[in-house]
Amino acid sequence: MKHNLTMPAGRYYVGDLCYVMHNEWHEVCELLFEGRTDHGCNEGVFTLANGTRFAIFSTAYGDGVYHDQYLKHYCVDAGSIGCILATACTEDIREDLGNIVDFPNDFEVMSDNGKMRFGHIHIDTLEEEEEPEDENYDPMDDFNYVGSRHHY
Repeated sequence: MKHNLTMPAGRYYVGDLCYVMHNEWHEVCELLFEGRTDHGCNEGVFTLANGTRFAIFSTAYGDGVYHDQYLKHYCVDAGSIGCILATACTEDIREDLGNIVDFPNDFEVMSDNGKMRFGHIHIDTLEEEEEPEDENYDPMDDFNYVGSRHHY
């Protein structure tokens, strides 16, 4: 399913929103599953009861580690990637899990069968990073640095 929507300019967290919206996650899930009778999720731009807007799209393969065209990694534990104003995040932002991006102008968010776009950030979740066969492998072990901020 193809979605193409617009978000207002600002500084955003782009990544799995479950990491930064713990307090609101129940409400987020209600929006994602509202009206569904299948096993899928609603996607697009949503507004919480407190007025917070966010965009969220399902990944092609669920949980895993995905990357954008700049090779920035996005760890996913809720089967989705989205964006929300950084000031609206209710948890500390760990940039090793996602990315902080300044969008100086309104920007489009889009998903087309696992290929996502958040403004100039393109994440193709059809190309999941292969994990080593070691059953003790934890993708979080790859993140032994503090992520960098991208300003475009």
